Amino acid sequence: MRHLAIAIFAITFPLTHAAAQPFPAKPLRMVVPTAPSGSADIMGRLAAEHLQKRLGQPVVVENRPGAGQTIATNAVARSEPDGYTLLLVTVSYVINPAIYPKLPFDPNTDLTGVAMLGRGPLLVAVHPSLPVRSVKDLIALGRARAGKLDFGSAGAGTIPHLAGELFASYAKVPLVHVPYKGIAPAVAAAVAGEVPIVFSSTPAVSPMIKAERLRALAVTTAKRAAFMPELPTVAEAGVPGYDVATWWGVLAPAKTPVAIVHRLGDELRKGMASDDATSVIIANGAVPELQMMPEQFNTLLTSEIAAWKKIVQERNIKAD
Repeated sequence: MRHLAIAIFAITFPLTHAAAQPFPAKPLRMVVPTAPSGSADIMGRLAAEHLQKRLGQPVVVENRPGAGQTIATNAVARSEPDGYTLLLVTVSYVINPAIYPKLPFDPNTDLTGVAMLGRGPLLVAVHPSLPVRSVKDLIALGRARAGKLDFGSAGAGTIPHLAGELFASYAKVPLVHVPYKGIAPAVAAAVAGEVPIVFSSTPAVSPMIKAERLRALAVTTAKRAAFMPELPTVAEAGVPGYDVATWWGVLAPAKTPVAIVHRLGDELRKGMASDDATSVIIANGAVPELQMMPEQFNTLLTSEIAAWKKIVQERNIKAD
């Protein structure tokens, strides 16, 4: 019996010892749902860098683009819920359930919020030849040219597209959507005069505004942007209740232990609050959004999924 007890101890000790090791005991993986470059990749690498500093373990970034960010999301949703696999998400996460009704994962139950990182506005910009100087001017012109005023976006179902559709709905202006394969081609088309209006992320359109090749009318968020305080919001410029933001956050597989989720969230919030991280977030046309606890982030995700489903159904929006 004594020898049997020793043998059992020899077999089980490594397992119990491993289980008792404090988190994290090995490298982590940050999955980014887009190709390298672009704001999502920048934010994912920034979060990985600061999480690595805080945890003392490598955090490897893995880019898995495709299918409107759903390939990466599904991969993480199916990963072991141990805290070692994380997903960088954008606002597309809450839009996709409306655009792709047959997702291979359930965004409300298969992943859980860890931390919101940053939030920023889109810009409403027009070609200088368009005879408008304000949102009210744009509304008046849009109604006068009913169904003949186009706006460009990064593609059907993207946040710039939905921002334009929501504007048309709230302002009661019959705008015509022209999709492009990315925000850079959409901005280039607006500069060339192919489309007179574009809803765009700040980094993509700011150089053209500074060069006076496009004219900014407003920001899409409910509050003015600290880095462009002279621009009014769409809401205060004539469309009450309008509020559209782009944002970035981190999720983990559902059933990840709550203690690990909170540990990761705490370390991300502390790391992303550093001066160097803040400067990168601002350079990407956003501000840090670090006050949400995981439970609050989950509540936001659930409410935004429901809200975008309603908008997509009302506007009969389809993916490319």
